[in-house]
Amino acid sequence: MASNPLAGFIAGSHTPRDVLHGTQDQDGPPSRQSAPKTCRVCGDEIGFKANGELFVACHECGFPVCRPCYEYERSEGNQSCPGCNTRYKRHKGCPRVAGDEEDNFDADDFDDEFPINNHNEDHQHPHHENGEHNHQQWHPNGSMAGSITGKDFEGEREAYSNAEWQERVDKWKIRQEKRGILTKDDNANDPPADEDDFIMVEARQPLWRKIPIPSSKISPYRIVIILRFIILCFFLRFRILTPANDAYPLWLISVICEVWFAFSWILDQFPKWNPITRETYLDRLSARFEREGEPNRLAPVDVFVSSVDPLKEPPIITANTVLSILSLDYPVDKVSCYVSDDGASMLLFDALAETAEFARRWVPFCKKYSIEPRAPEYYFNQKIDYLKDKVEPTFVKERRAMKREYEEFKVRINALVAKAQKKPEEGWVMQDGTPWPGNITRDHPGMIQVYLGSEGALDVDGKELPRLVYVSREKRPGYQHHKKAGAMNALVRVSAVLTNAPFMLNLDCDHYINNSKAVREAMCFLMDPQIGKKLCYVQFPQRFDGIDRHDRYANRNVVFFDINMKGLDGIQGPVYVGTGCVFNRPALYGYDPPVSEKRPKMTCDCFPSWCCCCFGGSRKSKSKKKGEKRSLLGGLYTKKKKMMGKNYVRKGSSHAFDLEEIEEGLEGYDELEKASLMSQKNFEKRFGQSPVFIASTLKEDGGLPEGTNSTSLVKEAIHVISIGYEEKTEWGKEIGWIYGSITEDILTGFKMHCRGWRSVYCMPKRPAFKGSAPINLSDRLHQVLRWALGSVEIFLSRHCPLWYGYGGKLKWLERLAYTNTIVYPLTSIPLLAYCTIPAICLLTGKFIIPTLNNLASIWFLALFLSIIVTGVLELRWSGVSIEDWWRNEQFWVIGGVSAHLFAVFQGLLKVLAGVDTNFTVTSKAAEDEEFGELYLFKWTTLLIPPTTLIILNMVGVVAGVSDAINNGYGSWGPLFGKLFFAFWVIVHLYPFLKGLMGRQNRTPTIVVLWSILLSSIFSLLWVRIDPFLPKQTGPLLKQCGVEC
Repeated sequence: MASNPLAGFIAGSHTPRDVLHGTQDQDGPPSRQSAPKTCRVCGDEIGFKANGELFVACHECGFPVCRPCYEYERSEGNQSCPGCNTRYKRHKGCPRVAGDEEDNFDADDFDDEFPINNHNEDHQHPHHENGEHNHQQWHPNGSMAGSITGKDFEGEREAYSNAEWQERVDKWKIRQEKRGILTKDDNANDPPADEDDFIMVEARQPLWRKIPIPSSKISPYRIVIILRFIILCFFLRFRILTPANDAYPLWLISVICEVWFAFSWILDQFPKWNPITRETYLDRLSARFEREGEPNRLAPVDVFVSSVDPLKEPPIITANTVLSILSLDYPVDKVSCYVSDDGASMLLFDALAETAEFARRWVPFCKKYSIEPRAPEYYFNQKIDYLKDKVEPTFVKERRAMKREYEEFKVRINALVAKAQKKPEEGWVMQDGTPWPGNITRDHPGMIQVYLGSEGALDVDGKELPRLVYVSREKRPGYQHHKKAGAMNALVRVSAVLTNAPFMLNLDCDHYINNSKAVREAMCFLMDPQIGKKLCYVQFPQRFDGIDRHDRYANRNVVFFDINMKGLDGIQGPVYVGTGCVFNRPALYGYDPPVSEKRPKMTCDCFPSWCCCCFGGSRKSKSKKKGEKRSLLGGLYTKKKKMMGKNYVRKGSSHAFDLEEIEEGLEGYDELEKASLMSQKNFEKRFGQSPVFIASTLKEDGGLPEGTNSTSLVKEAIHVISIGYEEKTEWGKEIGWIYGSITEDILTGFKMHCRGWRSVYCMPKRPAFKGSAPINLSDRLHQVLRWALGSVEIFLSRHCPLWYGYGGKLKWLERLAYTNTIVYPLTSIPLLAYCTIPAICLLTGKFIIPTLNNLASIWFLALFLSIIVTGVLELRWSGVSIEDWWRNEQFWVIGGVSAHLFAVFQGLLKVLAGVDTNFTVTSKAAEDEEFGELYLFKWTTLLIPPTTLIILNMVGVVAGVSDAINNGYGSWGPLFGKLFFAFWVIVHLYPFLKGLMGRQNRTPTIVVLWSILLSSIFSLLWVRIDPFLPKQTGPLLKQCGVEC
């Protein structure tokens, strides 16, 4: 199919349901049989004891844990039950750990380690009513009270020959060594353990573990935060109670700015109170879900790639992203790649056809030699020894051949780009002579093309390739399309109809997969039997290529990804940052997370029932009322399994499902269940009029209903991307990517956390994804402007964290973090004023702080030292370099006085007045060399405020020093404080100044003229007004000149 890009191409018509038909092969994921009693830690069966009773690890709450996990928790963990945090008591046959002496368990465990005939076992191990065992006790002479006498033991011993008995003892020692009961020193001559048994034991271990920051690093950090908060309170008290009477307006402005800065610091600092890191175990994931001789039980994944304009987003970059997805180290039948073309470009359509053809050779090459990364552009440009760890003699030859084929592939892509530069008057025409449906970008039907994943689309080795699907949603004039959020929601619906994987990976077109095991890293969390169902997504940090070593404009954003996100991971989870995120599909459907089973509270039966109103009865009634108020979707999600199975099976039907047929499957339920589970109007209002899509939402583990055929699925896929599908539904409001802001990622993650979902931050040693970032000043400022504008839109909407979601399950520190993400652009106003004050003080000779006494000097010094110590300790536990931290501080000022300031006013105009303003960018040519774009200059109005600030402060420094020289020695003391603040501004804006100068140390004339003009006007007006001179009232008195 890759050789003929038109095979299987489906495009909708102007009538939404009038579609072309195409064939498609679809296999649902294998279903997993759930055990009747499974371990809540590893997911395996708990098993039984020798007497046939179910193994119970904790007799306090009965939390289901298997014996290997119980022993692992006692030896490697905190020795406590995950359900009630009660310390585990030692069971017979389990290794002793520190603290077991307190339990006074002195029974001999030899009978549990060897299967000795014991017919009176049930009699000798009675249970109390509270579930605790009567353990056997040792007598002082060493004998054991119980039914196992020496005679019984000898009888069991005599049943085996010496060789057989020795073999059983050896096997027992091997098992004990693997469990950690015996060491190699105790059993040095034992034979090696059985590999299968070792794999089984390894598979039962946890898939990940939480690594808290060492107390030696985090405790001083927390102490300094508290001290800094106290010092800040006393400092603000001093500033408010000691006004500068000779410069009262400047003092008032500075105090307001300082109070806002303190509030902003609290929002940013306290969510970092409990940072954590996590470690995954990929070998255990493979041992548990990829057992030899059994079907692969890893969960399927749908990967989404979004693109808008291939002329601005080069097709070769998108092709590399797609190739890295198709080459994932993951079962090929469980990976599907969906590429969204929101510009309906034939260029991207043809580029994907070429990519699919090249993938037939690239994918087997990657998997044969295990190369990293698996994006060819970045793999062949690596400046490393590519022969390291390669032992196959054919590798060099095949690598050279593959590099030559990739260069030919690039030439073909470049030819397509050159052809697309000039559109024919009659429009684009496909290979079969039919007009391209997307000739009119804003008026075209929905289009779907399957390149790989069907019969016949195999690689050069004859193996199956992952599915590759091109999707372009329908667009019509007069409709709101919601940009990227609308495109992502279309991909959610298409993937649900065609493959319905339970998890979805979202990537931008310029973010390729740098670690082929990235999806496996996410599965260690999402397939964890204990927390997997409660996670809405797993977020990976963003890493970038092509940035200069000094990272002049903080493009790497290391402080946010390595400090702030780790702090959020210790609360309720990191925020969603728009790319590099693996979603749990039910979370995007607006469902609530499953509720954990809580053990009943300990109650006393000594009070009569009528005393319940005084002794906790109200709490019970409240919980009951709360349960009765559960939403329709909450009840629907918890009863999915009842809705699955034969109710949705259509045997050989070529038509789509009908909602009436789904309702018929509810026969046998009572009226209350029918009302809460199924209502045609409620389903259509929430998900839209697609029974196939509705049926897919009810499958908790993903997959397609049995009996579906490709024709009906393709028809529904075209239907769910039609222009009117989302009308009168909750798409963009409660389901999918949320509309209302250009930063839809913040809104989407915020809504999930408000429902009670948790997220996880995964930082593998090899970065999972890498992308490209704008490294020149103008593009960087416009990127920050877009982010800040989205935050302002959220701040002015009903979804503002200051007042939204208080009835949900959002934690308070998480709310502080979300509040910080939407109010930070407002800091630009006090920051601009604060950066202007030093220049005014130097020009006028006034100062915002009166003469300091000893106590005031102590508060200033303490605040300054606490700021430095907080930064040092933060770098100590996070591992961030001081250079990255300083670049982040500098760009906080640069972006604050430019992009953030414009975002505030643009957001106010857009939300309140409906005026949508845009800032145009004009480019100049740059040298074609490494980091040439760093010196590229583009004129934009964002450059005017910081340039004006630099000139003002420089003029103020010159004026202040000149005045001190003229007035003598006594003027230098007050000057130092003013110079300190002025140099603080200039040093923070230094990277901006270097960006203005460029390599040739030249600044565009227009920037110089505007900045000098504004600075001159401001200075002249200030000298003319001079509000700090005392105003005279009454007649003007002059010297008469007559000597009296």
